[in-house]
Amino acid sequence: MKLAIDRMSLLRPLGHVQSVVERRNTIPILANVVLRAEDGQLSLTATDMDMDITTEVGCAVATAGTTTMSAHMLYDIVRKLPDGSEVELSVGDGHAMISAGRSSFRLPTLPVEDFPAISSNELPTNFVLTAADFRDLIDATKFAISTEETRYYLNGIYLHKSDAGDLCAVATDGHRLAMTKQTLPGGAAQMPSIILPRKAVGELRKLLDDYDGDVTISMSETRAEFAFGAVRLTTKLIDGTFPDYTRVIPTNNDKIMQVDVGAFSAAVDRVSTISSEKSKSVKIGLRAGVMTLSASNTDASSATEELEVSYSGNEMEIGFNARYLLDIASQVNSEMVEFALADQGSPTLVRTPGDDASLFVLMPMRV
Repeated sequence: MKLAIDRMSLLRPLGHVQSVVERRNTIPILANVVLRAEDGQLSLTATDMDMDITTEVGCAVATAGTTTMSAHMLYDIVRKLPDGSEVELSVGDGHAMISAGRSSFRLPTLPVEDFPAISSNELPTNFVLTAADFRDLIDATKFAISTEETRYYLNGIYLHKSDAGDLCAVATDGHRLAMTKQTLPGGAAQMPSIILPRKAVGELRKLLDDYDGDVTISMSETRAEFAFGAVRLTTKLIDGTFPDYTRVIPTNNDKIMQVDVGAFSAAVDRVSTISSEKSKSVKIGLRAGVMTLSASNTDASSATEELEVSYSGNEMEIGFNARYLLDIASQVNSEMVEFALADQGSPTLVRTPGDDASLFVLMPMRV
C-alpha cells in the first residue's frame, strides 16, 4: 500500500474517525483505524464496538492495499505537520512509514483481519432529514441528556413518532426535560421508538457542523445508521424503556412571565457568580413587572439584580439551578422567553412565545 495526500484533506476525516476510538483499550486492534486505499480513494474506518464510523477522501494511490494503525497517533502526527504539506504513506514489513517534507515517522501496524467485522444488520426503516433539521433536533435536547449511568435509559435522546404524528426528540436527566418536534418525514411512519446514545449524539453533532445536505437515517429496534456526504456512522441503540415523559409536562401553570432572553441570561450569569460551585442556585422573586434575581454563599457573600418583566400574577419566589437556566435560554431563538409557573415546589414550563415545536420543563430547587 502506497499513497500520497494533502495534509488538510487527510486531517479532517482522521479527526472524525479518531474521536470514536476510545483512548484506553484492552483490545489493541480497537485503538486502530483501518486504512483502505484503492481507485483514487482512501477509506478510513474505526469502531468502539458500540459505534462504527467510515469515511472516504480522494488521494493519489500508487499501490492499493489495506492496513490498520493507531488512530490517535496517526491523527496527532498529521495534525502537527506543517500546513500545505503533502503526506506520503507506505506500508510494508509490519510497519507504516509516514513522511512529509523533512519529517518521517514509523508506526507499527496490525493485520486488518483482526479488526472486528462491521455489522450490516437489516435496517428496515429509512427516511431523510436535512442536516439543519437534524441539528435542530439535537441542539434542542442534548444538553438535558443524563450522565447518571444507573438510569442508563436516560443516557440518550429518545427519538420517536408522537401520538400526534410528529417526529419527536426528548431528553431528560430528572431535573430538566427538553422536547422538540418536527413534521414526520416520509418513510418514518413505522419507525421504532429508539434511544440514541449520548456518545453517538455528540459525534453526529460534530460531523454535522460543516455539512448542509441531506442525512439518510436507517434504523431497526437495535441499531441506527446515519449516512451523509462521505460519512457513514452506525451505532447500537440503548436497550431500555424511556419513561412516559408526557406526565411531567405541566398543563395548568397559570402564572405567566415573559422576559428578554439576552438580559435574563446575562443577569443569571452575573448573579450566579456568587452561588456555591456545588449547587449553582439562584432565587427568582416575582412581583408585578419586576423580577429579582438573587444568590448567596456560605461565606456571607451575596448578589441581587432586578429586571423588567411582563408579569401580573401573585408575588412568588422560586429557586433554580443557574446552569440549567442558561442551557435552556441558549436554545430560545427569539428575543423573549416565557415561563409558566405554578408554585415554588412544582415543575416550571419554559418555551419561546408563539413556538409550539419546543418546550422545556425545569424542576425547582430549595434555596
